[in-house]
Amino acid sequence: MNQVRILVADDHEATRRGIRELLEANPGWQVCGEAATGKEALQKAKQLKPNVVVMDITLPELSGLEATREILKAVPHTEVLIFTLHESEEVAREVLAAGARAYVLKSDDGRELVAAVEALRQHRPFFSTKASELILKTSKGGPSESPDHSVECDILTAREKEIVSLLAAGNTNKQVAAALSISINTVETHRNNIMHKLNLHSIIELVHWAIRKGIVSPQDPATEKIKRGPA
Repeated sequence: MNQVRILVADDHEATRRGIRELLEANPGWQVCGEAATGKEALQKAKQLKPNVVVMDITLPELSGLEATREILKAVPHTEVLIFTLHESEEVAREVLAAGARAYVLKSDDGRELVAAVEALRQHRPFFSTKASELILKTSKGGPSESPDHSVECDILTAREKEIVSLLAAGNTNKQVAAALSISINTVETHRNNIMHKLNLHSIIELVHWAIRKGIVSPQDPATEKIKRGPA
């Protein structure tokens, strides 16, 4: 049974109730708490230490993005899923910058929210189809970034690009090692080298970079896995 404790933060009671009913229909999933404000979400996250926080952006007292930053500092093993009506390139940038590893729109099918929680339960990133499109738009950049595309990609070896593609799909070091028939230590060495070369500091930044540079795309299996989460 997939045990997962979830905190739901939304300022509308009816929305919280709907999220609870949808998520608790999954065996072993429990909404352990609800919050109507950003401050309450932070307090309950510290108290309850949920596996996943489903967070709206527009919250009283403390915005969902600010609460996300504070929660990830206070309870680093908790994953945050941004679940919001707001869909724009700017919001996509802010979601990634806040450290949330999942972004689902309220206009998405309910199955996207369930898939996102399941992905985060396994500490894998998840972006719904619509959210992925926003991330792609905000990542494309203007003409001034074109030279950087070739330069940044050229500094990676063919093996490193393979590893980036697999990591961006949400695979663990162990899974990457199995896929490429190499040791976990070798994967970790490559991963550290990649992060150093690209000046990146987290897997979510690596996913963002891989989409922006075309190493993965909305049509690629790797990106599709990011969108849909594990089967």
